[in-house]
Amino acid sequence: MSIGDEMYKWATDLFPYNRSITGKGVRQTLTYIKSILPNLRTKSIPTGEKVFDWTIPEEWNVESAYIITPEGKKIANFEDHNLHLVGYSESVNTVLTLDELQNHLYSISNLPEAIPYVTSYYKKQWGFCLQDKIRKKLSKGEYKAVINSSHTQGYLNYGEILIKGRDKKEILISTYVCHPSMGNNEISGICVTTALASWLNSVNNLRYSYRILFIPETIGSIAYISKHEKEMKENIVAGFVVTCVGDNLAYSFLPSREGDTLADKVSRHVLAHQVGEFISYSFLERGSDERQYCCPLIDLPVVSVMRSKYGTYPEYHTSLDDLSFISAEGMSGSYKVLKRCIESLEANHIYKKLVKCEPQLGRRGLYPNISQASNKRAEANMMNFIAYCDGEKSLLEIAEIIKAPIWELIPISEILIKENIIEKC
Repeated sequence: MSIGDEMYKWATDLFPYNRSITGKGVRQTLTYIKSILPNLRTKSIPTGEKVFDWTIPEEWNVESAYIITPEGKKIANFEDHNLHLVGYSESVNTVLTLDELQNHLYSISNLPEAIPYVTSYYKKQWGFCLQDKIRKKLSKGEYKAVINSSHTQGYLNYGEILIKGRDKKEILISTYVCHPSMGNNEISGICVTTALASWLNSVNNLRYSYRILFIPETIGSIAYISKHEKEMKENIVAGFVVTCVGDNLAYSFLPSREGDTLADKVSRHVLAHQVGEFISYSFLERGSDERQYCCPLIDLPVVSVMRSKYGTYPEYHTSLDDLSFISAEGMSGSYKVLKRCIESLEANHIYKKLVKCEPQLGRRGLYPNISQASNKRAEANMMNFIAYCDGEKSLLEIAEIIKAPIWELIPISEILIKENIIEKC
């Protein structure tokens, strides 16, 4: 099974869970991920704990929710789709007129087939989401609204994997586990991050250490940073928020707040050489956990490499962002780009030339004997690479200068080290 097909299978399994910022759905999701990644450690933070300017909310769980029409028909049934219920709705069992009910209904007039995703995490209220085509057909009369939910002293749960490399410096990979049944946002992020973690678990002799997080968005990243601020600020040299990585429509990049960190540079380089065309956004268009990682006083070097960015496609935050909107191919493409970013960071050493003037490549068997375009390109890459091995520039910096993909320079550097032409600083 290809990595894309494997990720799509995970997506299919995870799709039905009712994830929110707390509750059973998050724990179900983390348990599923742990079945793939045994080194995932699950953690809990209790309701009421202060995390910077925020407080961990009550845990929310749902047993059932629906509306009964005057005709006795059950609509907006939570069992049919978990987006039917406004997130964090309180329990209710009441009879209302249609006019009264309308104050608790949400739909999208220009997407009549879609169920919108609506939440009210920090203000207790209740509501239902439904297709606008159904809402427009509701008749006058009495409606019964039933929600069996609970707000209790519980926990915010998250998952963490720490992989030790030769260096204490870290790469951060972060995704979120708080969205219910939607594909690109955010089943895809969970699946691609799981695949990356699985690959990293299999790599021997990693240069960097890795901090991989499965957290609720916003409150989860705030809570995590509040507990690990010191070591994150000391050790993280690059980070990636993995979100909206499942569709086939585009590749997108959202930079860090400063826009010139190592994570920014490697992401732009890989996207330019591996994908070609991609949409580049401003940090002013942020909307995910980069808001927390990159904010002043934290200032971590974190970016987002995405397919279609959140908020830019009509299906976003609706039931139309389903398993048909994402694909094995879409997630596989994202996985390969992020994997290439990590491989490039692992190989991004500084090299120093050991031979004065140009080395004689011919006597070492490094000069091509046949004149072909591919040989000429390889020869040019080798000579240009050597020309910039001054003990100051990194491999990524040299790749940018000579306009070559960094991964084409990695085997060249290995050959030149073997031939004592350069050394790793």
